[in-house]
Amino acid sequence: MQKKYFGVENVIHYYPNKEETMKKAFIYSLLSMLGVLLASSLASAAEAAAAAASGTTDYTKAIVVACCILAPGIAMGLGTIGTGLGMGNGLNGAANAVGRNPDAQGKILLTMMVGLAMIESLAIYALVVSLVILYANPLLKVIGA
Repeated sequence: MQKKYFGVENVIHYYPNKEETMKKAFIYSLLSMLGVLLASSLASAAEAAAAAASGTTDYTKAIVVACCILAPGIAMGLGTIGTGLGMGNGLNGAANAVGRNPDAQGKILLTMMVGLAMIESLAIYALVVSLVILYANPLLKVIGA
């Protein structure tokens, strides 16, 4: 029996949860639109502040400082969410593998621990970047804040 490469059976095989995939795509598109709107509002606020200030008050420093306060929180939030999901998937796979083949528990455990250490290093990188933005930000020295 030959396989149909363009048949309906293969589409159902590759996309078993079409509703879930569409829901994820909708959420990602909403989040990206929200990010664009937030970024454009900050840019518009900086232009309006520069036009309204007419040389008396510089609001760009306040906007840069506000962004430097928000950025570490966003970086740590996204960094820990991503690493948490990655660790959960890794532990799920390891538990399933040990359940299927208990004799290979030692090798699976070793590989899982190395993978978890690599995943955790991503959260540590997010922490380091956040601390640099908060306490050793060279941009704040450039603008004179």
